[in-house]
Amino acid sequence: MRVSAAIPASAGIGLKPQHYDEVLQTRPPFGFLEVHAENYMGAGGPPHHYLGRIRELYPVSLHGVALSIGGSSPLDTGHLERLKALLDRYECGLFSEHLAWSTHDGAYLDDLLPLPYTEETLAHVCAHVSETQDTLGRRMLLENPSTYVQFEQSTMSEIDFISEIATRTGCGLLLDVNNVFVSCKNHHMDPAAYIDAFPVRHVGEIHLAGHDERLNDAGAPLLIDAHGSPVIDPVWALYEHTLTRTGPVPTLIERDANVPPLKDLLEETRRANSHLRRAAVRLAAE
Repeated sequence: MRVSAAIPASAGIGLKPQHYDEVLQTRPPFGFLEVHAENYMGAGGPPHHYLGRIRELYPVSLHGVALSIGGSSPLDTGHLERLKALLDRYECGLFSEHLAWSTHDGAYLDDLLPLPYTEETLAHVCAHVSETQDTLGRRMLLENPSTYVQFEQSTMSEIDFISEIATRTGCGLLLDVNNVFVSCKNHHMDPAAYIDAFPVRHVGEIHLAGHDERLNDAGAPLLIDAHGSPVIDPVWALYEHTLTRTGPVPTLIERDANVPPLKDLLEETRRANSHLRRAAVRLAAE
């Protein structure tokens, strides 16, 4: 027996192995749990044992990190088939991947690397998104990147590029608010203006996370999307602004490094849910 597969307009967390037992024992009130697809591509073992039990209690979304949608090589058909098997096995409510590339000449680079925004790369990414959706038999969400460089070759803005992908392929979008904050601060842009221009009608999920601040070679601040610390207040404020445009949307608290006790993540989901409730009230009043 499983709960509904639908992902609610509520807050959830990324499921980590150190929290398996506590989640099963205490059943905290998360709206959903999200897992990285590549951690569950084996045929069995403890990951599937625990995820199967947890799926009886919570809806699950699947987040890919290694499909290399923007890569120059053809998509790995074996990887796509494993994704489809996972989505079917756990009746995942959402599937998302990154607007990035991470493979070249058969090598996996273990990073999410940026793309120039040109007509050539647009056509290439759209072909890969369409192939992914056709193989999986479902709509996917594509996540906006966090970036640290901009390409001189780019002939369109990131927002125009992402919007055109959604229009051409019918895919949805995962709006990572922390990525917006990181990229805009790195490139001296206004994060709120980015959100105001974003094609929010396609947004099916929001991500929130922490980031690190360092200095670049010129001694200027450089933000790094690290997922190793709590969401900071300016990102919470940007999230509140985002919800005025999107309305309530499933929201994930991402924490992939320095993973804290479950109670700390629960507290962040409570804060996200308070924002979501205010958004619902605003929507009802319109």
